[in-house]
Amino acid sequence: MLRVLGVLVLVALYIYFVIDVLRTPSGETRSLPKFVWLLLVVLIPILGGLLWLALGRVWPAPGSRFGRRRGPLAPDDDPTFLKQIADDAWVKRMQRRRGETQG
Repeated sequence: MLRVLGVLVLVALYIYFVIDVLRTPSGETRSLPKFVWLLLVVLIPILGGLLWLALGRVWPAPGSRFGRRRGPLAPDDDPTFLKQIADDAWVKRMQRRRGETQG
């Protein structure tokens, strides 16, 4: 019974490693390209998966929700919002320089 449970745990880990490598975007891998990590995980089942976790996977920043950050969380983290503020400030400076008032 204990052997069967051990085998099931190892098979579950193997499946997790393969799925984790497949779901990770190519730009978020370290050390090796994504397809090489996939080959390592498939050809060297448990050891390849442990190497993937230790050396290949980019771990999420602490406090990020569900592991991967989807976009800006606050307005001051959003580059488009910051650009809009800078553009608005530039327009106001130009209006003041020309002597125009906003009506």
